[in-house]
Amino acid sequence: MKARVFGALLLRDVIVARREIVMLLVRTALQPVLFVVVFGYVLPSIGMIPGGYSTTIMPGVTALCLTMASIWAVAMPLITDFGFTKEIEDRLLAPVPIELIAIEKVVSGIFQGIFAAMIVLPLARLIMGPVPGLSYDHPFLLILMVIMACATFSSLGLCFGTALEPQQVSIMMSVFFVPMIMFGCAYFPWRGLDRVPVLKYAVLLDPLVYVSEGLRSALTPGVPHMPLPAILGALTALTALFLTLGLKAFRKRSIT
Repeated sequence: MKARVFGALLLRDVIVARREIVMLLVRTALQPVLFVVVFGYVLPSIGMIPGGYSTTIMPGVTALCLTMASIWAVAMPLITDFGFTKEIEDRLLAPVPIELIAIEKVVSGIFQGIFAAMIVLPLARLIMGPVPGLSYDHPFLLILMVIMACATFSSLGLCFGTALEPQQVSIMMSVFFVPMIMFGCAYFPWRGLDRVPVLKYAVLLDPLVYVSEGLRSALTPGVPHMPLPAILGALTALTALFLTLGLKAFRKRSIT
C-alpha cells in the first residue's frame, strides 16, 4: 500500500516536471551554459585565457547545474505548497507516514538533478569542443557522484522548502546561493587554493565543493582534486544531516 501511494505521488511530480521542463532547464542551466559559452569558448578563442581552462570548468559547471536543479526541484514546490494555497494538505491526506511524503519530494529532486546533468554535460562538451583530459573511463564513479550529489542537495532543498516563506526566496539567493556558487570550486579546483590556506579550509563548509571535486575526480582525473574518500564521506554525512533536519522540519510544519 505504502509503495503504491509513494509511486503515485512520484508519478504526479514527474508529470508536473515534464510540463514545466522548459522552465526547469532555464532556471538551472542558463547560468552554467552562459558561463561555458564565455569562459569555455569565447575567451579561449580570442586568446584571453588558456584553452585548457575548459578542463577545469567542465566538471564544475555540471556540478552547479545538477545541484541547482535538485535543490530548486524540492524547495520551490514546498515553499509554494506550505504558502497561502496550503496545497500540501492534499498530500498529507495520503495514507502514508508524513516522512514518506517528504522523502518522495527528495527522490523527485534526485531524478530532476540527474536529468539536468544529462542535458548540460553533453551540451557543455559540444560548446567547448575537445576538452583536454576529459575522460569517461570511470562511468560507475560518475553515476555514483551524480546520484550522491543530487541526494545531498535535494535533502538541502527539503530543509529550505520547509523553513522559508515565499517572500524570503530572494534572501536565500543572495545570502546562500551566491557565496555557495562563488566558493564552491565550480570554477577552480580545490587544490588550487593551496596558496590561500585559510580560504582552502574555509570553503569546506560549502557543500558544492564536494560535488565539484567529486565530478572532477570522475571526469578529469588528471586534474589534482580532493581525495575520493573525503568526498564520499562528506556527501554521505551532509545528506544524512540535511535529510534528518528536513524531515523534522517537514513534520513540524505539517502538523501546525
